[in-house]
Amino acid sequence: MIGIEHLPVLLIVLSLLAAFTIFVAGWFDKKFSWAISFITILVQLVMSIFILNHVLFTGKIDYWLSGWRPPWGIQVVVDTLNAYVLVVLLFLALLSVMYSKRNIQHELPEKVITYYAVYQLLVTGLCGVTITGDIFNMYVFVEIFSLAAYALIASRGGIALKASFVYLVMGSIGACLFVLGIGFLYSVTGSLNMADLAAILPPLYGNKMVQAAFALFVVGLSIKMALFPLHTWLPDAHSFAPAEISAMLSGIIIEVSTYALIRLSFSVFTVNFLKLLPIYDLLAWIAAIAIIYGSVMAIAQLNLKRMLAYSSVSQMGYIMLAVGLSLSTKHLLWGGLTPALMHILNHALMKGCLFMVAGAFIYKADLWNITDLRGLGRKMPWTCGAFTMAAISMIGVPPSVGFVSKIYLIFAVVEAGNFLFMAVILLSTLLNLVYFWRVIETLYMKVGEAGPHHEYEKPVKTDEIPLLMLIPILILGSLCIVMGIIWLTEIPIIGAVPIMDSVNKLFEIGRYTVVP
Repeated sequence: MIGIEHLPVLLIVLSLLAAFTIFVAGWFDKKFSWAISFITILVQLVMSIFILNHVLFTGKIDYWLSGWRPPWGIQVVVDTLNAYVLVVLLFLALLSVMYSKRNIQHELPEKVITYYAVYQLLVTGLCGVTITGDIFNMYVFVEIFSLAAYALIASRGGIALKASFVYLVMGSIGACLFVLGIGFLYSVTGSLNMADLAAILPPLYGNKMVQAAFALFVVGLSIKMALFPLHTWLPDAHSFAPAEISAMLSGIIIEVSTYALIRLSFSVFTVNFLKLLPIYDLLAWIAAIAIIYGSVMAIAQLNLKRMLAYSSVSQMGYIMLAVGLSLSTKHLLWGGLTPALMHILNHALMKGCLFMVAGAFIYKADLWNITDLRGLGRKMPWTCGAFTMAAISMIGVPPSVGFVSKIYLIFAVVEAGNFLFMAVILLSTLLNLVYFWRVIETLYMKVGEAGPHHEYEKPVKTDEIPLLMLIPILILGSLCIVMGIIWLTEIPIIGAVPIMDSVNKLFEIGRYTVVP
């Protein structure tokens, strides 16, 4: 029986081997491509659940590759933080690949084999960033998932090629800044192991090279996570990518980049370094601007996927506002990083559902614009019902996950003592209501038939999407409410928050422990 401590490495190896297997097996029969990818990610998700269970109840996993002791050898480290992120990303990846079977056959029938091979590389890179304990390998895996994302966005051709190229240029700039920061740290410390760096850096916190390295990490990863004003690649990339890739981009890819920043900030540089520089205070203000900017731009959009893309800019503002406030709060449950980590899951559920529904409208009748969705609430009741559940979650209607995220964030704002941020959260809620209610009203209350035509023209015949596309949408839409109820029943006033409590305990230490 394979020990749990081997699972993190096997999870990466399995995913990488599957990418090559998909490519080879697909030449014999392209139907194998989807099956191999689906089974692989399902196995990975099961493995990640075992890993999370082990970390929560037994302790952190430290794994040395090839038996070399850190810091000389490469180390894989899994604690409560990345075990949690790993389960979230693989859960959304599994639902996205399930959704993609019919959608990719419809949109990219000639690219099925290469699509799933590259998709598996995307999952490999995301998992690698999440579990690595080596800062240079984090960069390598960031590049793997970024290159895969560029290719998957471009797979639709046409204007998607331009969107992918802009993402490529911006992403390459971010990657260059990231690797320059690694070089600066290595020139000062002579180490790439995160635990070793955390032990070496404290006497060097005043070193200009160390401070420059941190600034490069922040800017480079801010591009990857599409934080305002470095978000310019995101609207086109989200709008023109296949629906399941839009769901992954918005629901988990930008969040994994956020995880990377959290990991480097708190596990390598630690809280003591962060308190020396006002960068996190600046990030909080930038995030507040992003929340309002993204919401206002979303209102101005006619294209549904583009509206959701700008909504992602706003939602990243929520996450980064919570991260920015983490140094200003002391209470373990209400403050810290709890709202940010909670919203990583909540945003994955909400935005994954919304982008899949937008893809469903395109799949059935090539409907892109909000005004073309008239009457679809009656034609596609299950799909539109899931959209409505995710939309009211984005607005923050109780007992949805969006409501819980905002409640936790408001508690963090109150503890930090900056009530202007509370006004930003409340204003953004009203703006969310404006642009999501417009869609809900069009789906259920507008007179006329769905489609880009006048009322006297022949209506577009629509009905529910195939079951393999509908099931992921219904799961995500339902979880937007179910998880909200679960979060609410575990608020400390009523009970406990075991997972979030465990995650926050990591930051009481602030770093990995160095293996003796």
